Amino acid sequence: MSETPSSSYSANHANSSESEQSLSARHFNITEPVVAKRICFYKSGDPQFNGIKMVVNSRSYKTFDALLDSLSKRVPLPFGVRNISTPRGRHSITNLEDLEDGKSYICSHQRKMKPINLEQASKKPLPWQISRPVSARRRAVQLARQNEDGFGHRESRITTPKKMLVFKNGDVRLRRTVVLGKKNTQTFEAFLDHMSELMQYPVAKLYTTDGRKVPNLQALILCSGAVVAAGREPFKPSNYESLGYLRPAKLLGIGNRVYPKANAKPESEKSKKWNVSVLTSDVPSAGTSSKVYIALYGDRGSSGPIFLDGEKGKLFQRGNEDIFTVNTRNIGHLYKIRIGHTNAGNSPAWHCKEVQLLNLFSGEQFSFPAHRWLAKDQADGEISVELPVFQQGQPILPVTVYKVHVTTGDLWNAGTEADVYISVYGERGDTGSRQLLRSQKPKKFLKGQTDIFAVEAVHLGCLYKIVIGHNGLGSGNGWFLDKVVIKDPITDLDYIFLCHRWLDQGQDDGNISRELPVTDASMLPGKKWKFRKGITLQFYNRVTRGFVCLYPDSRVDALGDKKNKYGLFDVNVKRRNICIFSSHQMPSLALALVSGRVTGKVGNACCELRVHLQASSRAILESASYPGHTVAFNIQGKVADEATGYAGLSREFVVHVKGVFHHGAIILLNTSLCQALSLRPDGSCSGAGQQQQESYWKVHKISSGLCMFESVKKPRMYLKIQDDQCDGTGTGDEYCQFKIEKNLEMGSVSLESVRNKGIYVGLLPDGQTKPVVNTGERNIFFYPQVIKFGREKPMGTSAAPKQEKNDLRQLAVPCQFSSPTNILYFTEEMRNPQGGESPLPLDDEWKVSVLTGNAGTEASVALWIYGDRGLTGPITLGKDNGKQLFFPRQEDEFQVKINSIGNIYKIRIELDGLPDEQPEWNLQRVILQHLRSKKTLNFPANIWLSKNRDNRELLCELPVVEAGKPIYPIVLYRVYVHTGDLEQADTDCAVYLCIYGKRGDSGLRLLHKTGAPVPFQRGMVRGFVVEAVSLGKLQKVLLRCEAGTQCQRWYCDKVTVREAGSNSKYVFNCERWLPFMSQGKIHSEIELYPQGKWNSVDLSHHPKMRGNYWKITVVTGDFETAGTTATVFLYAYGENKASGPIILGSGKQQLFNPNSEDTFKINLRDLGQLYKIRMGHDNSGNDPSWYLEEVRLERVVPVSAEEICLPIQSWLSEDKGEGDTWREVAIRNPAEELLPLLVYEVHVYTGAKLGAETDSNVYINIIGTRGDAGKRKLHRSKNNNVKFRHGQMDIFCIKAVSLGYLEKVLISHDGAGPGSGWFLDKIVIKHKEGEETHEVVFPCNRYVIHGEKEFVTCQQCNEKILEQICAHKLGV
Repeated sequence: MSETPSSSYSANHANSSESEQSLSARHFNITEPVVAKRICFYKSGDPQFNGIKMVVNSRSYKTFDALLDSLSKRVPLPFGVRNISTPRGRHSITNLEDLEDGKSYICSHQRKMKPINLEQASKKPLPWQISRPVSARRRAVQLARQNEDGFGHRESRITTPKKMLVFKNGDVRLRRTVVLGKKNTQTFEAFLDHMSELMQYPVAKLYTTDGRKVPNLQALILCSGAVVAAGREPFKPSNYESLGYLRPAKLLGIGNRVYPKANAKPESEKSKKWNVSVLTSDVPSAGTSSKVYIALYGDRGSSGPIFLDGEKGKLFQRGNEDIFTVNTRNIGHLYKIRIGHTNAGNSPAWHCKEVQLLNLFSGEQFSFPAHRWLAKDQADGEISVELPVFQQGQPILPVTVYKVHVTTGDLWNAGTEADVYISVYGERGDTGSRQLLRSQKPKKFLKGQTDIFAVEAVHLGCLYKIVIGHNGLGSGNGWFLDKVVIKDPITDLDYIFLCHRWLDQGQDDGNISRELPVTDASMLPGKKWKFRKGITLQFYNRVTRGFVCLYPDSRVDALGDKKNKYGLFDVNVKRRNICIFSSHQMPSLALALVSGRVTGKVGNACCELRVHLQASSRAILESASYPGHTVAFNIQGKVADEATGYAGLSREFVVHVKGVFHHGAIILLNTSLCQALSLRPDGSCSGAGQQQQESYWKVHKISSGLCMFESVKKPRMYLKIQDDQCDGTGTGDEYCQFKIEKNLEMGSVSLESVRNKGIYVGLLPDGQTKPVVNTGERNIFFYPQVIKFGREKPMGTSAAPKQEKNDLRQLAVPCQFSSPTNILYFTEEMRNPQGGESPLPLDDEWKVSVLTGNAGTEASVALWIYGDRGLTGPITLGKDNGKQLFFPRQEDEFQVKINSIGNIYKIRIELDGLPDEQPEWNLQRVILQHLRSKKTLNFPANIWLSKNRDNRELLCELPVVEAGKPIYPIVLYRVYVHTGDLEQADTDCAVYLCIYGKRGDSGLRLLHKTGAPVPFQRGMVRGFVVEAVSLGKLQKVLLRCEAGTQCQRWYCDKVTVREAGSNSKYVFNCERWLPFMSQGKIHSEIELYPQGKWNSVDLSHHPKMRGNYWKITVVTGDFETAGTTATVFLYAYGENKASGPIILGSGKQQLFNPNSEDTFKINLRDLGQLYKIRMGHDNSGNDPSWYLEEVRLERVVPVSAEEICLPIQSWLSEDKGEGDTWREVAIRNPAEELLPLLVYEVHVYTGAKLGAETDSNVYINIIGTRGDAGKRKLHRSKNNNVKFRHGQMDIFCIKAVSLGYLEKVLISHDGAGPGSGWFLDKIVIKHKEGEETHEVVFPCNRYVIHGEKEFVTCQQCNEKILEQICAHKLGV
């Protein structure tokens, strides 16, 4: 014998002959045998794969990875064999010793295994079983037998090749054509693997183009010609049908619903027959006169409503059982039914007891107990009910009560009295058409009102669209629908469906029903015009009552007045809602967010800001590179820093556009989101006009702030106020002149008559215009929108049109030359509009020459230029007149501005949007020449930027070459990315890396293999190569993971970078999940620093090796429920100042688990001697309650041997312990006494006015001479079960380290709940410190409005303290 069986193999052959045993013993005595194992490997989820039989021993496979590599060549998987498990997928094999002789195992390319039936897979099919066609009848018999055996149904085989178009989920631009044949449709799982290879990303699910899931091969074959391929994410609706490959989708018309006949057979599918037994309850008046219908839902679709007809008057009577036979198409495995009636007849109410189904094909029986009324005047008012299938006594899908929030627009006559219906669509079917019957408001669908309805249904999964409409009946049947928000209580998700349109046969397009897809409302419509390229605008801060200003020294504040020249910004649009706001006075400077702080910078990635328009018409500016960092100021108008608490932040701005009322401008005077002031045919004016040409007004500027408004559609007709009438019949006289009054707080304007002082253009409730007096109401507010900008000078004066200024990355403007060289300019100022000589070049103007080799490109080319004092870029070398650039063997020239970056040493070139028809570009060289000094810098290249070549790179870096030698070499940096060994640590999302050194950065690079992102698997190390001009000593790396869903998050352990040809090795520890949640924002990027450098947990600034560094150890309790899912914060207070919120992390990042110690290093620079800390969390996640055992502090820079131990030993929870999520602890100062922990008793007096109470969450911050207590929620009232009622006093307790003399309180609420307004009378705070009892009164006597914080100063009952407070006020 050449091989000796393993012990397990011998155990299975206990009766071996004696000679064999002696032979084995003789071999054992001579030399140690090589243990061989005979093993069969199968493919995950593929029962047709016959298996690979192999002999495994230590001689043939030295390591487990060697076995995986060998199997990858023999088992067809998209990404090779990466995991081996037992046949049922329960136990994973990780080394050769785990393999057992004679056993079978499953191979997979992903962590999740798909079990197979080994008995079926091990049987090799006979030739006639493969080639012999099977009839439809025989196929059905085989299918039924397999279902009886418990093996599930056999996949359908395709006999005739069929062409299919496959789209990528959410991206109609990425599509592939595939031919369905015998080879690629052996099994459904095999087809998914084939699509994974074709689409170049893991395909886990298929959907039809309207969002229905394709569960198996038979459903795929029956698809209409196109499907959508998705990974683990839900279906993303898109315009998959725009290319003409599909039949037009049918829209649900609520007014004329069509029900299919019960005996209709779908095309190319055999119908199924069911017995339906309906039991009516034996209770009084249980029977019904209505027509009853049933709808069946399976994993292949639904039957549609089927009416259960019979002899009239004898069906569905009290105590009866009615039996029907119905036919449906093949809907697959049944998971729910819906039964209901039409609410017709004299007694439509019906009490349904139970529904029973029998599948006459398979023999399966289903029982659906109901026991409920289906009547509009009974129970919940529903006339239909959804019932899930039960398995082992439990429903296979939960029944959910969706909360449907329907908002009627704030337009004139927007409400309706018609009956409104809705149908909600999700991954698991639809709700059917439901009437929105019972609102929480006394009257439904009124102007500006939000009505809340409950819709009960079997859980639909992820929602993707709704169909909503009305029946057109009633006196006011027209309806303007603003939006619908559906809240899913199971997933705690909100789905937003924006409409902003009329459902009215006499308005808009005349439709009374609309199909609305789920909406991303990050950029609200109607205000986008303010952020068009070239517009000049101002940002007004309502808190500081000043404009944002950017000064020449890069300083920024929010204290400017409206005439401050440094408060003007020019809009440069980068993409979608991302803009650069350049200073109008200094175009080279732009607003930027650097390390979370607002400053001025020369245009780069820090200057790219994402605009979020709020429902209040205010804007939030967020960093595009660092999500979560926003432009923010404190209440003094200074840039917010780490010392600014949440309560003191102001991050919303009212946007004011300059030049709205310039002479000749054409504008809209909007009265709502979709309505504007319009001129009617009879000369009257209305504020309910559509935002179309009849509402356009041409501005005639008389003088500063005085204008007339002429109708564009009807020239020589002006807006006027005369003889107590306001209309559009003016002739241009003094009655047509209006003074423009701007409302800085609202972004609106009011039109005051010049002839009639104090009289304004106003609107009546029906929308008609009328001269009114300003009473403070909003009926005189108009929101201007510019259709076309005019001239700054009024009539009778000369004015040249204002030239637009372009940002550095806008498309270049070509000039005409007779030579074949293309010369393009990046600023209008470089050209002479009069046709004369061009001005002399400036010091910062350069010419860029790009020489193309043998292959040209139509893609956009971006350029970065690096100097020893900074960089410029990206600069897009493009075109705007259709003239082709970058032809083969052509040299193209561009003129750019390069502002003060010092001596240039390298450039980076990148292609964007390389077409498939021209997948590569041959770049020969780049030359930079200074126009004034004629200094020339050479960058030889002779490289290919290609999709097809080995490296698949679309960017390159080139160093300056002097005397034939580059001043810095090009270096290969070998990057090794370690994925953590945690559950679900792997990801298949795109991961990017940027390396920073003393000589700049490498740019953000996609970590890829052959041009496509690679999967990062649990516990594995991936290697990549980054080619860049030498960066010198590395300082940090930036890591970005673009995960779209929670299940795609990635846990990175560390990143290692080695420099080729050098012994340099840099280790950048990460040890956290990406993306991660912080302060309610998702961060997809993190900066990592080499070992030996400190990594601050405060994401708002970069750490430096100087200052006051502390090691913070947080100890969580040692019992099972002690951990938290919330985000944890730390505040540190010193003699000089407070630290502001320091984010330590959350339970989602594997922190703060039970019986754990989490250690952080933070910089508490410039705080001085610490005297207290405050720990707490934001109460987020599924289980936020946290038991904090203790906190330990140890100073590490400068080094100190002393460790401060602060015992906490209490719950930080709203529903446990003292009901507070924050704890303060005093720190002992050797020179002073320890500050006491006090209980502040807060007495809150709600006013006695009508509507004074509130249901909102109220927050308070108590501020004294020793700092503040932090923002605390007033959660538990000591003396009342219901808080903040009319005329009521509530008592709350807040524990805090002694605050000294109390100065003021900051109180606010979140506007939640039906009653969000609140009239606060006063606050009284009582506390005892030492032997003294203090009582401080804070009068308010006003409404506290959501979104505004009330600063309430105090009146003291103690005279000594009162004197100090007065002195403090005088100092202010």
